Amino acid sequence: MEFVEYPDREMMALSLARKISGELAQHLRVNETATLCVPGGTTPGPLFDTLSGGDLDWSRVTVFLNDERWVDGEHVRSNSRLLHRHLLTNNAAAARYIDLYTGDPEPEQAVDTLAAQIQPLLPITVLLLGMGTDMHTASLFPGAPETAQALAPHAPPVMAVRSIKDEPRITLTASALQKAICPHLMITGADKREALERAQTLDARDAPIRAFLGDITVHWAE
Repeated sequence: MEFVEYPDREMMALSLARKISGELAQHLRVNETATLCVPGGTTPGPLFDTLSGGDLDWSRVTVFLNDERWVDGEHVRSNSRLLHRHLLTNNAAAARYIDLYTGDPEPEQAVDTLAAQIQPLLPITVLLLGMGTDMHTASLFPGAPETAQALAPHAPPVMAVRSIKDEPRITLTASALQKAICPHLMITGADKREALERAQTLDARDAPIRAFLGDITVHWAE
């Protein structure tokens, strides 16, 4: 694990956008296509704003989320809604986008369809993860029964998640996320830095981010 500390969040967003753009461009020089898998939430918004203007052949890049709440793309809590406003715009509007919300009544009904779309795209070229203060990442939450299943080596690439208080979710699993070629974790604030340090001493079932702290670059700003 490499830990990179930035003087402020703006510098982190700018620097990480350049890094991700460069990694995608390098991959495209020797491959027909590339993939970018990103988190939802508001923290990566400034990064996405910058990245969306990157000088890439975005038509050869496929973008998808780490996870999604089971709500349509216009819902205020939709990760896809934020992604369309901040990343899938400007130059990046040309990217192919795989929406994890399929419109099926229940997320379980979408698992096979999504797995068939995601599996051929693995390994992920560039992976950006986020983390909560509870040490969850994607929709892998500490102590949740689905988390133990999602961490299993032979788990399907996507799973439905129901054991949390808000909406049902769909999430990529460790089998899809761990093999990314260029993995990154973006976190902010002293509380998340402390949580990351704590996670390194715990089992991944109790601190899911722990499962991804091998060959990863952590980007942090206060």
